Amino acid sequence: MRPTYLLLDIDGVLIPFPGTGGSIPATHVRHEVVPAGRSADNPVTVWLNPDHGPMLMDVIRTGLVTPVWCTSWRQDATTLIGPILGLPSLPHVDLPRSRITTSHPNGYLWKRDHVDAWLADAPAVWIDDDFTGLDHAWAAERTAEGTPTLLVQPDPRLGLRPGHLTELTAWASQLPAARAD
Repeated sequence: MRPTYLLLDIDGVLIPFPGTGGSIPATHVRHEVVPAGRSADNPVTVWLNPDHGPMLMDVIRTGLVTPVWCTSWRQDATTLIGPILGLPSLPHVDLPRSRITTSHPNGYLWKRDHVDAWLADAPAVWIDDDFTGLDHAWAAERTAEGTPTLLVQPDPRLGLRPGHLTELTAWASQLPAARAD
């Protein structure tokens, strides 16, 4: 069996969206980063929870999943966000820079077709805040066809919580050949 991938989004998962009045969870710390192609005098402000790195490393160390960034941050995820959280260099799904006006142009998350092709028949846990019912149906269909797929959907104003990682670890540990290569 192919390794079980942990597909990890950033916006709404590691970087929460502001709540009422622009509030950010008290657990998050402000950072300034400069994405590729952007001028150093025009950084992007991100809010990250320093506990996320150790929590994710605990999951990675189990060997149950192979982590991969799945975000519009693309390579910047591993060069900018990962180091702040203390994460190792991780590969990323090479998502296109699509010109879309909604994250659900076909009624489901815009990333899904690219992820489906990238995964092929590999099992996966995908953490993203922006799934629709069609995405959940896709995951259920993959699972029914023999490719276990779990979608974990944090509240985008709170982001990743310890319970999400407990859920994915419990799920991945039940898979046949539950150790990643």
